[in-house]
Amino acid sequence: MKLDILAFGAHPDDVELGCGATLAKEITHGKTVGIIDLTQGELGTRGSAEIRAMEAAKAAKILGVKTRENLGFADGFFVNDKQHQLEVIKMIRKYKPEIVLCNSIDDRHIDHGRASKLVSDACFLSGLLKIETSIDGEKQGKWRPKYVYHYIQWKNIEPDFVVNVSGFIDKKITAIQAYSSQFFDPNSKEPETPITSKNFFDSLDYRARDLGRLINVDHAEGFTVERLLGVNELDNLI
Repeated sequence: MKLDILAFGAHPDDVELGCGATLAKEITHGKTVGIIDLTQGELGTRGSAEIRAMEAAKAAKILGVKTRENLGFADGFFVNDKQHQLEVIKMIRKYKPEIVLCNSIDDRHIDHGRASKLVSDACFLSGLLKIETSIDGEKQGKWRPKYVYHYIQWKNIEPDFVVNVSGFIDKKITAIQAYSSQFFDPNSKEPETPITSKNFFDSLDYRARDLGRLINVDHAEGFTVERLLGVNELDNLI
């Protein structure tokens, strides 16, 4: 299965939180999209690996992604080394995306920045002919995505560009609500965390509104890039 976009997240729910509306928009416009979760989020204060797997499947169905896989890396303890890079490379070569979206380059959770660098490095290495990988005994060919973009998470990082997601924020919110164990629930008896507050949940909308304000639209999501972006014509911009 060749995909147009492959989105990576260190934990189930990272992708929905960081770029869920962008994915919903691209899928509506005919793009094929997949999600790869690096860990099961098993160290999360609330829920469990099993619960989060069910929530992730529900969220993927809401967004309409073609496929979702979990690499089972150790939550909190995976590293950017050859072993982990090769597993990510296998996914890149399996789905051959033109665009890869991945975690924020720097964030409150240590896994986010580490996942960002791991996926970015794997995207480069995946294009090297002499790195050999296989799945189920079948040798894979080299593949390097054309673009690697990093979504923005907890920290207010200045975006290099923003995507107009007006009309798609509700689907993003609905997908995030699929993770009922993780976010605001006034009836929950489980411990509070930074992402279980009503303020955090409300921020999903008002942050998108603020980014939208900057380009004179209702909602937007921001991304950072690793290399200079170019345009063919000046009037292609919003």
